[in-house]
Amino acid sequence: MSTSTLKSEQTLLTQQDRELIMATQEGLPLVSDPWAELGRQLNMAPEDVLARFQEMQNSGVIRRVAAVPDHYKLGYRYNGMTVWDVNDEAIAEMGQQVGDLPFVSHCYRRPRHLPYWSFNLFAMVHGTSREEVEEKAQRIKALLGDTCSGNTILYSSAILKKTGLRLRKQQPTP
Repeated sequence: MSTSTLKSEQTLLTQQDRELIMATQEGLPLVSDPWAELGRQLNMAPEDVLARFQEMQNSGVIRRVAAVPDHYKLGYRYNGMTVWDVNDEAIAEMGQQVGDLPFVSHCYRRPRHLPYWSFNLFAMVHGTSREEVEEKAQRIKALLGDTCSGNTILYSSAILKKTGLRLRKQQPTP
C-alpha cells in the first residue's frame, strides 16, 4: 500500500483510521479479499474498511491505495527516468499523453533550473534491457515531436526502498 503524508496539520485521523493505516503500513493482506481480512483483524465490516479508505482518500489524508511492484523481481532490471525539455505551451497536453503510455509508470512536470537544467517533463520507464528502455524513450520522443527540444535518460544505480506514510503507535496518556 502506498499512502502519502497528511494533507494538512489540521486533518485529524480517527482512531479507526489510525488502526487501518497501522494495519496496512507493510502492505495489504495478500488474500483474495483484503478488505474482509482487515475487517476481521479490526472488528469492522469489509464495506466499512473500504469506505474508510475511500473517505481518507476523498479528504486528502491519503493520496491512493496502490500496488508497489518490485520491478527487479518482475525482471525489469533497467530503470530509466527519461527527462524532456518540452515547450511550456504544450507541456500539459503532452505530459498527459506521455503519462497515458502503457509503459510509463509515472510522469510529472518539474520546474526548470536554468542554465543548469532545462528539463521539465519526467517519465519513468522500466525494461528488461537497456535497449528496451532506450526503445521506449524513442517512442516518447516520436510522440513529443517538435514540442521537445532535448532529452536524456537517467538510469537507476541503486534500488531505493519505497514506503508510504508511517505512523507510530500512540502511547497511552497517563
